[in-house]
Amino acid sequence: MGQQEKVATSLAGTVSGEISASLTAVDAELARRYPGDPGTRQPVHTVYVPGDVFEPGTLRSWGDQALAALDEHAPDAASFAAVLGIPEELAGPVHDRVRAKLEREPVEDLRIDFEDGYGPRPDAEEDEAAARAARLVSEAYANGTAAPYMGIRMKCMEAGVRDRGIRTTDVFLTGLMEAGGLPEGLVLTLPKVTYPEQVTAFVQLLEAFEKAHGLDAGRIGFEIQIETSQSILAADGTAAVARMIDAAQGRATGLHYGTFDYSACVGVSAAYQASDHPAADHAKAVMQVAAAGTGVRVSDGSTNVLPVGPTAQVHEAWRLHYGLTRRALARAYYQGWDMHPGHLPTRYAAVYTFYREGLQPAAARLAAYVAKAGGDVMDEPATAKALSGYLLRGIDCGALDTAEVARLTGLTRADLDAFASPRRGDLTVTAP
Repeated sequence: MGQQEKVATSLAGTVSGEISASLTAVDAELARRYPGDPGTRQPVHTVYVPGDVFEPGTLRSWGDQALAALDEHAPDAASFAAVLGIPEELAGPVHDRVRAKLEREPVEDLRIDFEDGYGPRPDAEEDEAAARAARLVSEAYANGTAAPYMGIRMKCMEAGVRDRGIRTTDVFLTGLMEAGGLPEGLVLTLPKVTYPEQVTAFVQLLEAFEKAHGLDAGRIGFEIQIETSQSILAADGTAAVARMIDAAQGRATGLHYGTFDYSACVGVSAAYQASDHPAADHAKAVMQVAAAGTGVRVSDGSTNVLPVGPTAQVHEAWRLHYGLTRRALARAYYQGWDMHPGHLPTRYAAVYTFYREGLQPAAARLAAYVAKAGGDVMDEPATAKALSGYLLRGIDCGALDTAEVARLTGLTRADLDAFASPRRGDLTVTAP
């Protein structure tokens, strides 16, 4: 073993304790503000359907329309891969998984829209539509036809529509409670947030509802939709979006970028309003940094180019959507909006190709890290966390199978969760 080293210190034993005492408040603030990712599934997309259009068969209809589009415009794996530029070795696996997904779970997250997609209506009409939405959502969860996540987008907290948005939220949530309670997958989206005080006001609304029904404080969370320049950069030069997350008091679950409202707000002409415009990249980068470590997830926006019409036109729209989705994934925006059933094939094709082409290298790196085997890349715990998160996202959306990931890494789902969880503490995983 060699000569045993003499260990000497210079500081009094009280120094460490004094330093820790001085940082107690900072420790508590770090834990409160930056709890890390919640470790729950994040949907790969959100689908918006107007409140008066949503029906019991809407989800199945979107899946069927997407399958019909595939049958008409790319009936086999080779033709679908050729349109999108999917590598030949992934053509079959991706195509098969896309079709299986469209048959099994075509929509991961549905938002019944009472804002721009619904517009101004007589109060009695919107009341009825909100109550109907609550009934249909409750029935879908009860009979097993629900998407993993479902909810509404109400009107915003601006003066002209504030009362209507509050009432619609109340009618919808009350309807859910009367039908048996709030589903686990409930999601609310607050649009056109400009000031943190509007987030505070929505928290006040939810607190009042929870008290009225004896619910646990904080039971109801919500997404904040970023659609104005003021939500990114406030008048005093601060990042308003960071203050919005704080104003949500732990209830914020996501930041959703609104491509077209935001683009118009900063003066981008209609022909250039897209999720890859430099103005969009700037906004999402600020959102991403503000949300990092808070447990709030960031969602990209959408494209308004619909895959409809002749096959050549559909293929062009598919390539655009596929490319934008792949671009977003590379930038760690793991969720986006889909506006038409024809977007579903390319949403899942992009997501599945992203995870399947990276499966082997990610699994090999994680296995080497666990085994301390070295190799040509020196990974750290933070990278192991990212690698585990990547594989878990692939499993959750159906791109990867738990068994194949276990075979390649030697790790169970629980092992992956432990690596990916920010609350795991010191973790030792022994490779089999």
